[in-house]
Amino acid sequence: MIRFFYIVLITFFSVSQALYAGNDKEGVIILEGKYQERNIYIAQSLGDAGFGFCAYEIRVNGNLITDDINSSAFEIDLSPFDFKLGDDITIVIKHKSGCAPKILNPGGLKPKPTFKTVDIKIDDSQILEWITEGEFGVLPYKVQQYKWNKWVDVGEVEGEGTPNISNYAFHVEFTSGDNKFRVIQIDATGKIKKSKSISIDSDTPKLSYTIVKERKNKKVVFSAATGYEVHDKFGTLKLKGFDYQVDITSLISDDYWLSYDNTTVSIKR
Repeated sequence: MIRFFYIVLITFFSVSQALYAGNDKEGVIILEGKYQERNIYIAQSLGDAGFGFCAYEIRVNGNLITDDINSSAFEIDLSPFDFKLGDDITIVIKHKSGCAPKILNPGGLKPKPTFKTVDIKIDDSQILEWITEGEFGVLPYKVQQYKWNKWVDVGEVEGEGTPNISNYAFHVEFTSGDNKFRVIQIDATGKIKKSKSISIDSDTPKLSYTIVKERKNKKVVFSAATGYEVHDKFGTLKLKGFDYQVDITSLISDDYWLSYDNTTVSIKR
């Protein structure tokens, strides 16, 4: 996990983004995380006095860097430190009053998806199990099921973030027919890493539905609880959930696509 802190004297203020407002005190920005084989990029303005740039001292794990920081944009080069992937890093940036540098890639020390799938399996118990190694930072695993001609998120499990062997399990719901599952991780830049997929043929009965009108209300009732999505004719998701029924009263009168079990059908509101 990566954290930012803005420090004035001995008082600490948590900052949620890599944007730091200046004030009338000199300050410090602390950037913490793990080495991800990426450098850190900084943009800055001149100090309040109109000469000399904002940042005047930068240390990496206590070591003063020798890079030229007297410019409007510069790079904190981490390669001279011979860090290994996943090593802890603390960067301390001291800056002048009235200004604060901007970190251009605040996700630079956030973990990348680096896991390797040792094994992934599932059986009639509906427990998806997977074994991984090579995690160098904590990222959640998204459990996905292939249905309705796409991969759908059906759950999430927090990763352990260690390079050693890790074991995970998650209970999934089968649809009728063929069921296919995988897990993925997504980093701060949107990069996705996928496990191999695993399939199992289920004897779950194929579901049906009926549309029920009750005065001014209208709902879709399924023959058993199921995951569902309702999209309008333009493909915009309108309703989503897991239940025995879905109330469509709030939808305007029009044509819609109803996805449930392993099927997508057209319905009218």
